[in-house]
Amino acid sequence: MERHQVAVYVGAMAVGALMGWAVPEAGPGLEHAINPVLAVLLYVTFLQVPAAELIRSLRAGRFLAAALVVNFAVVPLVVAAMFVFLPDNRAVRVGVLLVLLAPCVDYVIVFAGLAGGNARRLLAATPLLLIAQMVLLPLFLLLFMGSELADIIEAGPFVEAFIVLIVVPLALAWLAQGATARRPAARRVVDAAGTAMVPLMAATLFTVVASQVPKLDDSLADVARVVPFYVLFLTVMAFAGRAVARLFRLDVPDGRALVFTGATRNSLVVLPLALALPDHLAVAAVVVVTQTLVEVVGMVIYVHAVPRLLPPR
Repeated sequence: MERHQVAVYVGAMAVGALMGWAVPEAGPGLEHAINPVLAVLLYVTFLQVPAAELIRSLRAGRFLAAALVVNFAVVPLVVAAMFVFLPDNRAVRVGVLLVLLAPCVDYVIVFAGLAGGNARRLLAATPLLLIAQMVLLPLFLLLFMGSELADIIEAGPFVEAFIVLIVVPLALAWLAQGATARRPAARRVVDAAGTAMVPLMAATLFTVVASQVPKLDDSLADVARVVPFYVLFLTVMAFAGRAVARLFRLDVPDGRALVFTGATRNSLVVLPLALALPDHLAVAAVVVVTQTLVEVVGMVIYVHAVPRLLPPR
């Protein structure tokens, strides 16, 4: 399933869209299933983010500095350049900001490794990248949306979604990781959970799309219009990542890993935040999921393109 995960995800979204269009009355029921499925998926995702690697990541100072620069300085500048050209729809704009401003911490490691990138460097950096985006994302949203942000986001549901669907699964996952050092049975459970990533991701994509499609109404054209922006983002970040890698004088495997961390986004973690938005902004969740569809196809291209962009010396 991992080998064919792109086809699995695209198929799940296509079936979900078809069901949402053909049986719109099923939407409310499916919407109640989103949070349980998403909580399990995020728990399994966070199991792959090793808390024990946090100290090791601090030792790789040059790579870590480059990863922080590309994700939290270069990416916001690229998003700012695109922001003024986005559709004049607040839900669409918030969805794009949520997903593009948060770096990926899960399957980026797999794709970077397939392209000859230093997957261990990325694995060690993931806890810090996750913590940094949790701290900086609200500040970025305030910077882009200004005073308008208070009219868009209600703090209560937003904070509740953050705690229930992100903080709690993350804490439970890191507690489980701690248990693996003392109990071999816990190690086997954690390893087995990793095999559930692809089917859980597919189930989440199906549930979200099927439940949100009936809410699209007149916003479908706006959602379709963000696809070129996602493609443009992937294209620009390939060259921006290479430039930062050269600036920090990273070797080729580290440079390839840096390109991947700058390009891949954390749609899974920000999806609960998009779903916590008011009903009139429900399209933001579909905008986030649309980025996933574009990205998984883009990663297949990256696996072949990045080794040419950063060839062996």
